[in-house]
Amino acid sequence: MQAIAGEIEIVQGDKTSSPGRGALQTDETIETIYFGGGTPSILEGKEIDQLLQKIFSSFNVADDAEITLEVNPDDIKDEKLQTWRESGITRLSIGVQSFFEDDLRWMNRAHNAKQAIDHLKQAQNYFDSITIDLIYGVPGLTNDRWHKNVQMAIDLGIPHLSCYALTVEPKTPLDKLIRTSKKQGVQQDQQSEQFLLLMDWLHEADYEHYEISNFAKQGFRSRHNSSYWQGKGYFGFGPGAHSFNGTERQWNVANNQKYIDAIAQGIIPFGKEVLTDTQKANEYIMISLRTIEGIDLRKLCEADRSIVSKATHKYVQQGLLINANDHLKLTKHGKLFADGIAADLFLD
Repeated sequence: MQAIAGEIEIVQGDKTSSPGRGALQTDETIETIYFGGGTPSILEGKEIDQLLQKIFSSFNVADDAEITLEVNPDDIKDEKLQTWRESGITRLSIGVQSFFEDDLRWMNRAHNAKQAIDHLKQAQNYFDSITIDLIYGVPGLTNDRWHKNVQMAIDLGIPHLSCYALTVEPKTPLDKLIRTSKKQGVQQDQQSEQFLLLMDWLHEADYEHYEISNFAKQGFRSRHNSSYWQGKGYFGFGPGAHSFNGTERQWNVANNQKYIDAIAQGIIPFGKEVLTDTQKANEYIMISLRTIEGIDLRKLCEADRSIVSKATHKYVQQGLLINANDHLKLTKHGKLFADGIAADLFLD
């Protein structure tokens, strides 16, 4: 099997509890499997088969498990779609980013706009559950063109959208081009405006805004991503993959060759940290605040609940948070400040 810069994550399906559940157990039922983190769509059908067979033989996998494959639009072909479906893949996550040539060139994407549309239609002949990524806040992306991007996804009948503001990581080639004025920089006011417009457009189209960046038609929430936001444990396999059991976080070395060399010697190359009670509570606050359900204050201990409740007063007064039956939820405008509000609610 060829080496890829990717990972596989599987999530168990036990009940969600307060921050810091018990350890993962290999005999518990697995509800979701996710092939991602790189270019898994270059794998042959038989290679997907081998990986899934190993997972099914090692774990108790639910009959209705959600099995997602991340796919590049330019990797989509009828024969691949057929073999993916026969292998047991139930859901595709397709990295479209935009339906406009200028945006795709700016983001240095391998596919073009026509391929994105044609290959999405092709994928719909094989899969009902499809999600695509769309990027807003790209320099030069007008509100009108952003609307056309979103409307294209709606018109195509894509049941799940993950929409992200463009971010520029420090010390990347893109960061250097912007700093040397060879590319236009990101405008945060533009990103905020386009996010507010996005929420309006998708609400009108009957998409549920169930997490800051994720929108779904009824019945098409990502079960895999939802498990993260519910604090469920998960196993990660492959270079750079993470595992979590509510108490400990573990990550494999991200370097492909180092990972392969270690595995060849029977060694899993990983790092690990044990979370403190405060870290677990803060992680719960950060993740839950991003969801439609919000922070359930009853899941925090009494002392932490009191501290968090006091810290929310100013945000409630500003109309950025609401407290509904001990659930703290972001308002529409509060979602613009989700990360900052979460950080302000963190326990020392």
